[in-house]
Amino acid sequence: MNTALAFLGTLGTQEMVLIFLILLLLFGAKKLPQLARGIGKSVGEFRKAREEFEDEIRKGGEEIDVAEAKGKQAREDA
Repeated sequence: MNTALAFLGTLGTQEMVLIFLILLLLFGAKKLPQLARGIGKSVGEFRKAREEFEDEIRKGGEEIDVAEAKGKQAREDA
């Protein structure tokens, strides 16, 4: 199982276990679930904001397409 990260290269299982052990020593067993929960909520909020932004971009593009179509139809009718 290799995980590719741009700034770390590829991480194998041994490296991931070592990182987990260091985190366990630094924060303790009681804080790790809280950290993971906080990171999960942050990632969820980021995804939600990204999806909302993408929806706004799509809606803006659709509105431009509709306005252009109405303009073309008005020119053809005249």
